[in-house]
Amino acid sequence: QVQLVESGGGLVQPGSSLRLSCDTSGFILDRYTIAWFRQAPGKEREGISCRSSTDGSTSYADSVKGRFTISRDDASDTVYLQMNNLKPEDTAIYYCAASNRIDSPHHMQVIGLISGWYDYWGQGTQVTVSS
Repeated sequence: QVQLVESGGGLVQPGSSLRLSCDTSGFILDRYTIAWFRQAPGKEREGISCRSSTDGSTSYADSVKGRFTISRDDASDTVYLQMNNLKPEDTAIYYCAASNRIDSPHHMQVIGLISGWYDYWGQGTQVTVSS
């Protein structure tokens, strides 16, 4: 049974950092493209980062580029999202997701931040950035 469980969210002040974790089980993580999405109230789900299973290459949305970093720990089958210099507009529910339908790093660069390509999702963790 495929499971993804996010943790690490919370309430922080602008300029702070958080590290989100996504514990995975039930599938071979290094065969899947992994990604983080977020959804703010009243807005559509937004893809913010993804990582290729093939070569570890990554892609980021412009809104988080230079501030967020996606990584994977193979020993623990955990995916991380390090978030630095958080802004109020980063407030959202954050979801991790996995896909085995993105078959190359090039393919990932084109469609890796599109939610429809992901079949497995966690339940989400709330991040609130406010002073």
